[in-house]
Amino acid sequence: MNAGATAAALLSAGRVCPIDYTYAPSVFARTADFAAETLYVVGGLYGNLPALDAVTAMAARESTPPTIVFNGDFHWFDAEPGWFAAIERGVAPHRALRGNVESEIARPADIGAGCGCAYPPTVAADIVTRSNEILSLLQGVAPAEARARLGRLPMHLVAAVGPLRVGLVHGDAAALAGWRFAHDELDNPKRRGWLAEIHAAAKVDVFASTHTCLAALRHFDLPAGRLTVINNGAAGMPNFSRSRAGVITRIATSPAPHRPLYGTHRDGVFIDALAVDYDHDAFLGRFVARWPEGSPAHASYFTRIVDGPDYSLAAAAGQ
Repeated sequence: MNAGATAAALLSAGRVCPIDYTYAPSVFARTADFAAETLYVVGGLYGNLPALDAVTAMAARESTPPTIVFNGDFHWFDAEPGWFAAIERGVAPHRALRGNVESEIARPADIGAGCGCAYPPTVAADIVTRSNEILSLLQGVAPAEARARLGRLPMHLVAAVGPLRVGLVHGDAAALAGWRFAHDELDNPKRRGWLAEIHAAAKVDVFASTHTCLAALRHFDLPAGRLTVINNGAAGMPNFSRSRAGVITRIATSPAPHRPLYGTHRDGVFIDALAVDYDHDAFLGRFVARWPEGSPAHASYFTRIVDGPDYSLAAAAGQ
């Protein structure tokens, strides 16, 4: 790679969605990969072991053991060997998709894709740079066998929950790191045509995603029928201002034993956002020990972990 190409790769790292992240929405128009009475979608765990414990405890309260799917970015802050291995052990018994984090951990470091976040222009350059640095540190602690396993994980799944077909993705209906299931994109009238196209091609009733790190639930009456999109934001970080709970998505044929933050009921299926009330002090202590002040993760995430993002429950619910 010549100097010019190297410079271009460095500038695009973290901004560009790698071509191998893309897929046609029609890939979802297939026989469901599995069926579940109760489905937990756990996106953006970000290496938070107390949040993983909390999800496990929530699952134990269900009358029917839920199928748990980690839909990407279960690794992130766990850039030390023992911590990384603990996340691997916790996720291994369940179904999982690879997010951009897992995809780039698995990718050779000299490819230049950075964190693979495909950040939009609205995200500041210093945030992109820090995310690339975090990913590089993760690559350095991931054993070869773990990197190979993460690279083999699928980019999407289709679940049958009652009469509904659910497309499970990390980003959106066309790309692993797509941002079109972000709350502001879902509220953009210019996206209506795209939503109608992907709904008709995918033949699913619900898309469950994460990636954008802010939660959302929206419904669309489209020519091919009704489409529900639910983005859980982050299971392993606070999602709302002055809140310290993560969020997961629950899709089930029976009501939740937990009080939903918000949700809907359609075609006999409950689609809810559930709070993950993890041990904040335990997580913060481990985070600061690995990512002290001056580190890239501390600069990007400490304030959110302590105070939550500038985002409201009403905004997530579309109120």
